[in-house]
Amino acid sequence: MLELDALLGQVVPAVSAAVGAYGAGVLTRAEDEAADATVRLGQRLLNRILRRSPRPEPVVAAVTDLAEAAEDPDTVVVLRRQLRRVLTEDPGLAAELAALLPAAGPSVQASGERSIAVGGANSGIVSSGDNAVNVQRR
Repeated sequence: MLELDALLGQVVPAVSAAVGAYGAGVLTRAEDEAADATVRLGQRLLNRILRRSPRPEPVVAAVTDLAEAAEDPDTVVVLRRQLRRVLTEDPGLAAELAALLPAAGPSVQASGERSIAVGGANSGIVSSGDNAVNVQRR
């Protein structure tokens, strides 16, 4: 089974962005061409979740609560909990949602004093340290 926490880490922000943009109207709003990619993705994910869930009412309630109190971080936690329940009950849906998400790049993390982390290709100088001098000749 897919790593559910990683999947929720991508699904919840997209759905939250859609709710933030449209409020509870995200539950019925048709895809808007002017919406950005994250909002459209959140709409598609939420639509798929609601169509496949045998009991969509708790998800609808969580979305409505988030729309009404977006500044309350607990509303996102409730949405995450409801989505976890749906995805745990339907591993096939979790796989479908994962296929809709953009491929995650490699995780990059630096730790320690003056650490540097570079994700993807680097085309310039990366330097750390006291009094560092970098010269690039072309």
